[in-house]
Amino acid sequence: METILRSARTEVTISPDNATVLIGERINPTGKKLLAASLVAGDMSRVRKLAESQIAEGAAVLDINVGAAGVDEVAMLPAAVQAVMEVTDVPLCIDSANAAALRAALEVYPGKALVNSVNGEEASLARVLPLVKEFGAAVIALTMDDDGIPTDADKRTAIGHKIIARAEALGIPREDVLIDCLALTVSADTSAALTTLESIRRVRAELGVNQTLGASNISFGLPDRDAINDVFLAMAIAAGVNAPIVNPGLSRKTILISDMLLGHDEFALNYVTYYREQVNKQA
Repeated sequence: METILRSARTEVTISPDNATVLIGERINPTGKKLLAASLVAGDMSRVRKLAESQIAEGAAVLDINVGAAGVDEVAMLPAAVQAVMEVTDVPLCIDSANAAALRAALEVYPGKALVNSVNGEEASLARVLPLVKEFGAAVIALTMDDDGIPTDADKRTAIGHKIIARAEALGIPREDVLIDCLALTVSADTSAALTTLESIRRVRAELGVNQTLGASNISFGLPDRDAINDVFLAMAIAAGVNAPIVNPGLSRKTILISDMLLGHDEFALNYVTYYREQVNKQA
């Protein structure tokens, strides 16, 4: 089960048989006042710096989101995509709920992008999947629908089945759909992590597709969030997530160790190389 993403010059393959692919999350103005302000002003310098820093920290794909108050997404999303392409050639994940903005960004992107995202809501399926088909993209599918985010694994898995079926009916192969079983905060629901992990295992067993996850929601409202996120991310990778959307500067070590322990790092070369890099930086 291989999901292949491409830029103009680089190809990334996501597969359960490969090492985990790290999707960098930091080009997103949510909670970032300086980035939001620069986008409102049409200044892409901060976007470029975030792209370069995340590549240096180990991201293989970059998520691009410009959604913020006062930002014209239809104009700014393709501008951000072009700005990132000026400084790196990794594949991009184009992130918006605005169909017009998605189209504008896909039109300027010269490869096979990852679209973030579609979900099981009828309006979302009708809005996003035809764009994915038209541009030959891959897509992230969130396990929520018109009734919201289910609190049990049965319903989340069923939504995954529904989205895959609708995608295949349009001619989108299932290998081009990455399921996101969604992480909710454990401080509000004691079973939140267990539900997500069980959903990930079920999707892997029943659908076999590659999976992504934004793991940091699990720790919202709790102290020492980074530690919680790292443990949960390792558990999610063991359950079947192989292309998480994370901050590479915080999560790369956890991902490399998880891959090593799960047999996806022959002779521990990736981890040892990373460790030596960190030691040299401190020397």
